[in-house]
Parts: sequence; structure tokens; C-alpha cells
Amino acid sequence: MKIVEVKVLSEEQKEVLRELWNNEYPARLYLKAIADFDLYLNGLSNTKHYLLLDDSDIIVGWSFTFLRDNENWFAIILNSKEQGKGNGSVLINEIKKHNKSLNGWVIDQDNEVKQNKEFYKSPMDFYIKNGFAICKEIRIENEKMSAVKISWHR
Repeated sequence: MKIVEVKVLSEEQKEVLRELWNNEYPARLYLKAIADFDLYLNGLSNTKHYLLLDDSDIIVGWSFTFLRDNENWFAIILNSKEQGKGNGSVLINEIKKHNKSLNGWVIDQDNEVKQNKEFYKSPMDFYIKNGFAICKEIRIENEKMSAVKISWHR
């Protein structure tokens, strides 16, 4: 496995990442077309992408950082076949190297369903294991997600 940092994603990378997003995130976060993905990405500022590639240079994970309200935020997606092997921690540690603090939204219940009809497992334990604190008083509740804010500070 290796991590490649990219400032701008190619169209091919975007398609692979949109598919990864749709396969791994809850169905209500589904991005129907590349235009939807572009709309999401274009709404972020100061974005940096970190691609986790397997030995065949296939993208199996993706993390990205961005600025929101003068705070560093991030998101991470890992192919479910690669979860539980330490690869997510490798990605998190890579973005920690480049930031003094990170914030994210985490779905904190296991009742969401993915596109393939399987239940989405909350990654909260993963974030706690990787040094993030839960900001219980800060939540997002809308038609797309129900999540709690997490943060990490060096």
C-alpha cells in the first residue's frame, strides 16, 4: 500500500472515488453523477486529497482535508475489503502529519443502509482508537445525515 497526495483529481480518479463513496457511505449520501461529485468538491476550499493505492495502483481508500469556518476538516473512505487491516489508521496518520487539528462528522448509529442494502457500521470506535474526541454537543441533522462532530488536536 502507498499513499499519493494530489491537489487536483483527474476525471478517472473522480469516477473511482465517486464509486467508492457510493459503495461505502450510506445510501442517502449517494452521488448520482460526476456532476454531483464535482458540486460537492467545488464547495470545499483548500482541499488536499490522499489516495491509498494497493500494490496494483488501484485506489482502495481516500482521505481529504479542507477548510470550513476557519477549521481544518477531513473525510475518509476505505473500501470495506480493506477495513480492519490498519489501512484507515495509515490514512489518518498521513493527514495528521500535515495538520495541527482535524474535525469531521461521524455517523454515530448503525441504522443507516448502504446502496447494496447492507447496514453501514459507524466508524466511531475507529476514530476514538485514533485519538479523536467526540464533541457530543455538536451534531448535524438533515436529510443527508445524522452525525456528531469529532475533533483531534496535536
